[in-house]
Amino acid sequence: MKLVRFKFSLGFDWSLFLLPLILAGIGTAIIFSITYGTNSSLVLSQVLFFIIGLCLAIFLTLFDYRTLKGLYLILYIIGMILLILVVLFGSKSFGATRWIDLKFFQLQPSELFKLIILIVLAKFFSDWQELNWQKILLAIFLVGAPVFLILRQPDLGTASVVFVGFVAILFLSPVRKIYLILALAIMVALSPLGWHFLKTYQKQRIESFINPSADPHGVGYNVSQAKIAVGSGGLLGMGLGKGSQSQLNFLPVAHTDFIFAGTAEATGFIGSTFLILILILLVLRTINVAKVAKDSFGMYLAGGIAAIFLFQILVNIGMNLGIMPVTGIPLPFVSSGGSSMITNMAAIGILQSIYLRQKKITF
Repeated sequence: MKLVRFKFSLGFDWSLFLLPLILAGIGTAIIFSITYGTNSSLVLSQVLFFIIGLCLAIFLTLFDYRTLKGLYLILYIIGMILLILVVLFGSKSFGATRWIDLKFFQLQPSELFKLIILIVLAKFFSDWQELNWQKILLAIFLVGAPVFLILRQPDLGTASVVFVGFVAILFLSPVRKIYLILALAIMVALSPLGWHFLKTYQKQRIESFINPSADPHGVGYNVSQAKIAVGSGGLLGMGLGKGSQSQLNFLPVAHTDFIFAGTAEATGFIGSTFLILILILLVLRTINVAKVAKDSFGMYLAGGIAAIFLFQILVNIGMNLGIMPVTGIPLPFVSSGGSSMITNMAAIGILQSIYLRQKKITF
């Protein structure tokens, strides 16, 4: 492990710390609003997880990100073992088995694997001077094995995030883009075949997305209530702790999947627009890190992080507005969840490490 000493006045992209801090602050305020007078432990947990994540981010900032290249196999094996443990012994909630109960903390390994798979793929693609079909098949296997285990939980949302990270790195690689586009087109064309492998509730969610009015009090209830919450916020919002949808528990899992709807209800169009702008700025700063990275490993890693951030933002906000199927993907740094917060903050630390080392500073 390589740690560095540095001058705090030089080298940082301070927005990489400031933007997640703002997002976490908004998320904590909305979680407080949603749980006002009922469950203060969620607020305290969110603050604690952010502090833990911030400490990890600072550590990884000092940590030379290139060292991760040599740790890829250890990280991959640990991640796979955790995913297998979830399938065998995981705790069940909301019809899915995604967590390992550590008594003091519910660990969600699939969240950790979002970052692990990017490190593994960035390592291989940065090492490969030339690409061939054998290497691409190896990469597909490395991604396919964890995706299979994640789908077994079942967790289609996180599996799709892992897949998007893979596709993003492929697009950054020297692979001819026409082949990628053709492959994606074939996958889209064959996607109806996957209908038979979906769980019943997953099929119902897709049917509800296609026709929201078909079952507004059943499968379509969550999205209907989220859209009502968004609309009821108006221009300036109803204020923290005053939203009827969240306070009267009409809006389900408002602190996780539907936290954007809770934000819109409490802070209105202006507040939710501000939240979207901060999220966009974070993605743009992440893309900038990929552009200035001094090596291909850093470029692939930062580019993959930018892709999964953007994908999660689009899907989470989209499902809150009823324009995307409900998949359970959290809003980065905003939704309640320890594993998600710690993983996202770890990604921030890695990004900061990449950014620092593109600046030729004397440490």
